Amino acid sequence: MPSKTSPSGFKELADTALFKPLQLGALGLAHRVVMAPLTRMRSPKESEGVYAPGDLNVEYYSQRASKGGLLLTEACPISRLACGYPGCPGIFTAGQIAGWKRVTDAVHAKGGFIYCQLWHVGRATVPSLIDGHDSVSSSNIPIGGNALDGSSFAATPPHSLSVSEIGDVVKEFAAAAKRALEAGFDGVEIHGANGYLLDQFLHDNVNVRTDAYGGSVENRSRFPLEVIKAVTEVVGADKVGIRLSPFNYFQDTKDSDPTGHWSYLCEQIAALPKEQRLSYVHMVEPRFDEVLDEQAKLDALASTTKSAQKVKSLAPFQQILKAGGVKFLAAGAFNRDNAAPKVDTDAADAVVFGRWFISNPDLPKRLAEGLPLNAYDRNSFYGADPPQKGYVDYPVYVATA
Repeated sequence: MPSKTSPSGFKELADTALFKPLQLGALGLAHRVVMAPLTRMRSPKESEGVYAPGDLNVEYYSQRASKGGLLLTEACPISRLACGYPGCPGIFTAGQIAGWKRVTDAVHAKGGFIYCQLWHVGRATVPSLIDGHDSVSSSNIPIGGNALDGSSFAATPPHSLSVSEIGDVVKEFAAAAKRALEAGFDGVEIHGANGYLLDQFLHDNVNVRTDAYGGSVENRSRFPLEVIKAVTEVVGADKVGIRLSPFNYFQDTKDSDPTGHWSYLCEQIAALPKEQRLSYVHMVEPRFDEVLDEQAKLDALASTTKSAQKVKSLAPFQQILKAGGVKFLAAGAFNRDNAAPKVDTDAADAVVFGRWFISNPDLPKRLAEGLPLNAYDRNSFYGADPPQKGYVDYPVYVATA
């Protein structure tokens, strides 16, 4: 059904597939406008290097909750040594669990749902940020540049995880998932994207191991699949999703064959037993990049991946997962114009918004009713002074006479 135009002159999307109900695992969503996991670095310090949700975080998530809508939290470190950035609340202390319980209660009070994104940054940290410990990764290749505290990543290359240490991290993901449910979350999303630890095993320019966790795509996928199995075992597959970014460049990840390699991973996910099969996979569009504009990113992909790989799209992954009954969420540079067609054409089951959800706490309503959108301020995405700025001070829409 074609969308109508509101008095404001924008399309009303209420009659599009974006606003049709969706069963996502255990959740019965009223609409398909999902809030992205957005690192905002606004949580107060609990102890050195440890941050827990506070009053501002409760207000922020509550503002963005909608009846039957799904919010994904900012990435939450699963342990003290999984941290890489200040102001990011984890899910490994009693204080953090209590803080998140206030957030989940506030979201549920508005009829919304919320998942906790489980995060291990891997090599994207330095000893000065994790009590003097070495960072870890698939291999001992450091990221270029400096950490947020000014320390050079190259000065302290990551420690290549041993097989037994990989097993310990798998257990940490499962334990964090269990704690997330204690905090009242409706489920969890495993962070397997954006150049963080699980992605550091998947990308072949980072993972140069020669054991059972490196080399072939089968071996590089082993660790993420072990995490999926462990997390679904403790909280149930109907409460678990994963985020993946095959075409990611962030944190120095550039794979030689994203479509081929992530197709294999998706085939493995789709073939898992029902009790381990994820309720959804959340992927980032190839056109999106933290630094490059859309055309520059697509041009770069064309020059760095296999020439035979002509299609730079999420479609192959979505089709593989659909055959296994796994729902598909798409993220990356979506807006009022391109989101509804993504769902209307069955190219995704839901669309994940980041920047527009930052600046429009009532984004689902604005999209449904064709209301104007607040502009976003990039300068306040990652922390601000005062912390309220660009965080809880964006207004909801109020009609004027």
